[in-house]
Amino acid sequence: MKLSEHVETLVVGAGFAGIGLVARLLRDDPAADVVIVERGSDVGGTWRDNTYPGCACDVPTSLYSFSFAPSTAWSHTFARQPEIYAYLRKVADETGVADRVVTDCELVEARWDEAETVWRLKTSRGSLTATVLVAATGALSTPSIPNIPGLDGFDGTVFHSATWNHEHDLSGERVAVIGTGASAVQFVPEIAGATEHVTVFQRTPAWVIPRLDRAFSNLEKAVLRRIPLAQKLRRGAVYTLREMLGSMFSHVTSLLPLFEVLAKTHLRRQVRDPQLRRKLTPDFRIGCKRVLLSNDWLKTLDRDDVTLVDSRLESIDGNSVVDGDGNTREVDTIIFATGFTPTEPPISHAITGLDGRTLADHWDGSPAAYKGTSVAGFPNLFLMYGPNTNLGHSSIVYMLESQAAYIAGAIELMRRRDVASFEITRIMQDRYNEKIQHALQPTVWNTGGCSSWYLDSHGRNSSLWPTFTFEFRSKLASFDSDHYVTRRSAPVSE
Repeated sequence: MKLSEHVETLVVGAGFAGIGLVARLLRDDPAADVVIVERGSDVGGTWRDNTYPGCACDVPTSLYSFSFAPSTAWSHTFARQPEIYAYLRKVADETGVADRVVTDCELVEARWDEAETVWRLKTSRGSLTATVLVAATGALSTPSIPNIPGLDGFDGTVFHSATWNHEHDLSGERVAVIGTGASAVQFVPEIAGATEHVTVFQRTPAWVIPRLDRAFSNLEKAVLRRIPLAQKLRRGAVYTLREMLGSMFSHVTSLLPLFEVLAKTHLRRQVRDPQLRRKLTPDFRIGCKRVLLSNDWLKTLDRDDVTLVDSRLESIDGNSVVDGDGNTREVDTIIFATGFTPTEPPISHAITGLDGRTLADHWDGSPAAYKGTSVAGFPNLFLMYGPNTNLGHSSIVYMLESQAAYIAGAIELMRRRDVASFEITRIMQDRYNEKIQHALQPTVWNTGGCSSWYLDSHGRNSSLWPTFTFEFRSKLASFDSDHYVTRRSAPVSE
């Protein structure tokens, strides 16, 4: 597909968010004037890009999928990356979304033109205007690599887990892994054994509980395929259990020590060395940081050919990595498993609003939005997976579908009422976020005693939704135009 000079709705990003929104718009109006620009070569977003060994979802796939596109093809309760990528491509093809995607096209700049009430856009494949701009780039799209002294002079191979170098053979190599988050717990067990030695740098231990993963039997697949109600019941059951878990994180934190007992039992069973167990035991309440699911991470760290260093990587000297105690270890490859930049999304630097300042300038390192979707000073801009929409217990796809319905309602209202632009008022945005921050105060994410990526540079939790996901869906059930400044016709240009 080629870019036209003007499009009614331009969506940036063709991952779960972008596909879900455009599928909704096309369902409502098959002739909808909507285009997705995608910087990658295909749809899929993070599930296209993250191809490291062992990459899989940590939410049961019966829930981590679109409600309008159920699948009986999953091989396991927790689907692997290739399956999820294939699923997204299939959904994009079957819903017509694929025909609206311009690949290898990165948004370079977006500026609001108040005189014409349009977004003026520059992309890597040309310029255009759009009435509505939707940033659907996700919170986990741009890898974060820390600034380590001496990294530029490292003699070996370096890459991030999100940009895995499959051409580089790790067999027989000495590998340093920086970080012990959700990606590391999946790929380290996969590479240990083939390598000569793996050294894992851990700044803070995480709570780890068993991953209740199993393969679906042929009988189960047949039942789900022939009885659609069975699939809905499975999804409903998983959703209910996840909401109960979420209530412990946010409302009944007194029950969380029970999960700590489970995690400590899991640790004792998998790690023989008492000293290593101490290094792997967190000193904060479970749930404060992301809880990791794994059946083989802990026992991998107990291998003789794997070393856990419980300090940060301080520097690199030639082909040696230096830890916080000054100890050096020669390595051939460094793999960063250091996550992403969820509270400082790069796209925020490319979008300029009414006052000539970028979204990043407005946020100043602490993102805020109305319902995680609209930002004061940025007319006709909608965010997906925006501030305070992330979850510590359930599927982000549920939240994205809620936002898609809200945005679709706004676009439909613009057409029906001949509205030129909608802009959320500052007072409504501030009131909304005051309530969100108040609701977050008693949750484990704010009181658990840890430092996590949920907290931004101001120490504010600008990432997580504080309560039940059905409450979020209820708030976004219809577009509340009375909270927006409405311009019903474009001002006359001078």
